[in-house]
Parts: sequence; structure tokens; C-alpha cells
Amino acid sequence: SEEFKEAVVRKMMPPHLVSVSQLSRDTGVSDVTLYKWKNYYLNQGVVVPANKTKSKEWTAEDKLAVVIATASFNEIQLSEYCRGKGLYKEQIDQWKSAALSGYQNSSLQNKIQTIHRREDKQQIKKLTRELNRKDKALAETAALLVLSKKWNATWGANEED
Repeated sequence: SEEFKEAVVRKMMPPHLVSVSQLSRDTGVSDVTLYKWKNYYLNQGVVVPANKTKSKEWTAEDKLAVVIATASFNEIQLSEYCRGKGLYKEQIDQWKSAALSGYQNSSLQNKIQTIHRREDKQQIKKLTRELNRKDKALAETAALLVLSKKWNATWGANEED
């Protein structure tokens, strides 16, 4: 049942942190099924990793999920959440500031990329104009060469003249 699944998955979460192999032995559910349940609940928004890693070793996605989950909490709710997950409020504050600075850095990078694109377009226009000018000069030189050969063929001028 869903309640059984939730209870088993909760045992993989802090503060219990029971390993999948231990849960498999205790419940009789295969470890493959337990991993599927764990991944399902992680995808549904359960944000704390189910292994015994320290919060410093969490992925950026897990940290961001905690920040999002706790964004609307008041102090009491946040303290209760932190106790239940084995976290400190300061960690969540650091993760939030890191996420915001990352967003600010990305907007700064977007501005820089826009400036570079504009400069690249200007350089492309300049190079295109120069290429067109050189093509015209080459065409003119080729035409003069053809005319000089025709002149020589028609009037028979020798090379000493």
C-alpha cells in the first residue's frame, strides 16, 4: 500500500537512515524495488538524500530543493524541519544565498554574452565590407589584365614598349 511505501521510504531518510540492504532484509521487499520507491519519492519532492552522506556532500539540486521547500516556512516550522532532516538553519541560509548569487551571476553572464554578441556582429559587418571591397578590387584587376591582354593581341605591342 502507499502507506507502507511511505513508511519504508521514511526509514531511509534522516534521522533513521536505514540502508537499503537492511530495509530489504527487514521488510522482505527487494532492494531494486526499494530503490525505485526511493527515486519515485525523490522525484515527488522528498528532498533529503536517502543515504548517509553529510549535507556538505549533497548535490546542488538537493540543496536547491531544500531552499525551495523551506522558503515559505516561519522560524518555528524551519526549526522543526531542520531537526527532522538533521540540518542547521545556517546551512539553509548559505544555500539560499549561494542560489541567489548563482542567479545573479547568470544574469551578469547573459549581459556579458549580449555585449559579446553585439561586438561580434559589428566585427562581422566590418569584415564583410572589407571582403566586398577586396572582391571588387580583385575583379577590377582581373578586368584590367584581360583588357591588357586583348590590347596586346589586337595591336601587337611587344613587351619592350
